[in-house]
This record gives sequence, structure tokens and C-alpha cells, in this order.
Amino acid sequence: MNLVIALLSTRQFLTADRIRRSVAGYEDCASDEAFSRMFERDKNELRDLGIPLETGPPSRYSTIEGYRINRDAYELPDIELSSAEAAAVAVAVQLWESPELTTASHNALLKLRAAGVQVEPGAAVTAVGARTRGSEPALGKLLAAIDAGQAVHFDHRGTPTEPYRRRTVEPWGVVTYRGRWYLVGHDRDRDAVRTFRLSRIAPDVTAFGPVNAVRRPEGLDLRETVDRVVGSSAVTGTATLWIAEGKAHEIRRLGTSTGARRIAGRDGAVVEVPVRSRDWITRLIASHSPDALVLEPADLRAAVLGRLRAALTSEVRQ
Repeated sequence: MNLVIALLSTRQFLTADRIRRSVAGYEDCASDEAFSRMFERDKNELRDLGIPLETGPPSRYSTIEGYRINRDAYELPDIELSSAEAAAVAVAVQLWESPELTTASHNALLKLRAAGVQVEPGAAVTAVGARTRGSEPALGKLLAAIDAGQAVHFDHRGTPTEPYRRRTVEPWGVVTYRGRWYLVGHDRDRDAVRTFRLSRIAPDVTAFGPVNAVRRPEGLDLRETVDRVVGSSAVTGTATLWIAEGKAHEIRRLGTSTGARRIAGRDGAVVEVPVRSRDWITRLIASHSPDALVLEPADLRAAVLGRLRAALTSEVRQ
């Protein structure tokens, strides 16, 4: 990804030596031979992905070969998305714009500018507020440790009322499941695979040990691992919701539309949604207010209203 950002952010042809000095990830190569192998592997991978990698001289009088990505050939033409596809893209964009990943992208571009690479205007990723949905304090440090292949120490509690306990984990990856972040890895103290909800991990995560010592097992599906631990396929009930037209696609795709209805001057649809987790569906509906309203059952409507009132009270205090 760093190489794509570098080659896509400039109209110049960048030499291999300049790429080595300016692109994050290559500075740890122990020798010219090691860099050459890594760079050739990355170029081949870009070509296999269909990325239009071009070669040419970095200046009029240079005889050294340089590299860049043709932006016009790289960018996609206009495409049409279904509502479900648009919702998936929106979630991906929200993740990329989270504070943790925004910082990483800005750091990569700053390093390119410091190396004298002319970065194209608009290449930087726009930052968003720290309240971006899905952001967790420990996420950035865990992603860095996973990328470096290092083990981590952190404090974790199983429930919000339990005391924190120290854990030593070999992190394999982080996934989202039903609106929450989960870390999957090998717990050294228990010598077993464990799943940790990020909201219950203290922010002070410390990476330790040699780099590239931790590797995810071949063929392991992180999402399936989380599903086995925290998932439940049992439907405990059904909620009848009103969804505003063109809104709350995340909820709409969970259920079945039973007809149209107009509320408070807004067109929308009545949707029957299966309920597997009352707490999760309450948080989901509240996050889409006022575009999602609970028609039935009454206790779920009261739970959503309670969450919204609590959020309003917290906002006023701040």
C-alpha cells in the first residue's frame, strides 16, 4: 500500500534507490540484495493485481529506470452500486477515515514530501473527528503490532464490571463483528486461541519481542473464529421498524420490507428485522436515529429512547 501511495501520488518516475529511501517498509532491508528481492516481489504483485505500473527515466538526461503508476489508467470508470454494495463501501470509507488509519496515511505522505517527491494535490486523506463510529483507543497500537509481527501486553476485562487482568498475546488480526471490534490471537498465558473485544482492552498496549516473530496460522479465518466465540444464530424475536427512504441501509439489509409508510412527512418502509442480540440491535437503531424508528415491540422502543437520552445528557455535560 505504501508503494502504491508513493507511485500514485507523483507524476515523476521514481528510481528504486529513491523508493527505498522514501517509502515506509523498505528501510529495514538489511542489504541491497534483500531490498531488490522485496521490490521485485512487490512490483510483480502490483502487476498481478492489474495496477498499471509504468517505467521511464526520472529526468531528461538520466539513464536510470524509474517507476510510477498511470493515474488515468488506474482510476475506475463511473460505476453503479446496489444499495447493499453502497453500504459496504460506506463502511470501508469510514474505517479508512478513522483517526488511527488517517494518521498512518498522513505519515506516509509526509515522508514522501520530506524525500523531495512531488506529491499530487488531493492525495492526502481527510481527517475526521475522534468520534468516528468504530474507533477504539487500542486499535492503532494493535494494528502496528500485527503489522510488525510482535507480541503485545495489555490489560483486559471480560465484562465492564470486572477488574482488568494482564494478558500476553500474539496478535493475528482485528475484525469487526456486529458493530464491535475484536482481536484474535494466541494467549500465551493460557496457551490457547482467544478473542478479545477491543472496547474492553485498556489503551496502554505495549508491543515487545523480535519483529516478524508472530505469524497468523495458515488458512485461519479470523471472522469464523470470532463467530464461534461470540456469535449466535438463534433468533430471539422480531422487531418492526420504520426506515426512511434511502437511509439506514445497514439495518434495511438485515430484514424484510413489508410495505411503505409515511411518518412525519417522510417516506419510508416498514421492515421486519430478526433479533439475535437485544443490546446490539438497540445500539444499531439508535445510531441511525432519526432515520430508523421502532414500531414494535414497545420495550425495544423504550431501550432505544433510553440510549438516545443518555447520549444527549452526555453531550450536554461535555
